[in-house]
Amino acid sequence: MLSGGTSREREVSLRSGANVAAAAACLLPTVLCQVDTEALPAGLDPRVHVVLSTLHGTFGEDGGMQRLLEAAGFAYAGCDAAASACTMDKAATKALAAKVGVPMAEGLVFEACDAPLAAELTARLGTEVVIKPNNEGSSVGLSLCTGRDEIAVALARLAPGRWIAERRIRGTELTVGLLEGRAMGVVEVAPKTGVYDYTNKYTKGNTEYFAPARIAPGAASAIQRFAESVFSACGCRDFARADFLLSADGEPYFLEINTLPGMTGTSLLPLSAKCIGLDYAGLVREMLAPALRRFQQNQP
Repeated sequence: MLSGGTSREREVSLRSGANVAAAAACLLPTVLCQVDTEALPAGLDPRVHVVLSTLHGTFGEDGGMQRLLEAAGFAYAGCDAAASACTMDKAATKALAAKVGVPMAEGLVFEACDAPLAAELTARLGTEVVIKPNNEGSSVGLSLCTGRDEIAVALARLAPGRWIAERRIRGTELTVGLLEGRAMGVVEVAPKTGVYDYTNKYTKGNTEYFAPARIAPGAASAIQRFAESVFSACGCRDFARADFLLSADGEPYFLEINTLPGMTGTSLLPLSAKCIGLDYAGLVREMLAPALRRFQQNQP
């Protein structure tokens, strides 16, 4: 098991890794390795070890660690380097999702050094806008803006890099886990105050979760179908989690797909699995199973 990493989500990864390692240890001999640099931990052997990474954010979900694992010949759980790099890029993911008919909010992609004026955004997207980094997870850097003044302030504070601005959809926040391309249960995310930002995601008690979600069966089926379509379109494998919004009029909108979802005590993938009768240990077993099969197939 790999945990830690170098991204801003390191602390979450350490918690995820500890939880997953404890569950995996009940299934097979397990070693938990803490990653502190952008390199493979010492002591791993592709002839002996199968890897499950819980690294989040950059060098975790963007294909960096996956490229090192592939170059060294490891069998590892989760999406390969190409799919990981694709899904970390929100704009690239949405372009693929659009090709397979998955609905999403209207948006605009731009570099911070060439950001549009607030007047341009409001003319195109309306006065309620979401601004977020193109290549971050866990709501890092997220701004929810109402009115031209708030949009102007958010644009003035952008760090260098690529950003996305989208028309804000007000509605129910939903997520669905996937195992080997099949959607599990739809989970409803209901922050007690504010929005589902980094603090509300990882602070126990700040958010209520309903598994299964309190939505119509038809809406749940549509979200599961769209999640499976995105998983396939992006070339994902093994497991992932897709996030959606359901508008007040019952229309689903795709947000993003996460290839290394959190596995902490407040994480959503275990809740999605619980909807189909999988407890935490059972979920970890299913996450590892395809990698174990690949490892066995590669044995001489």
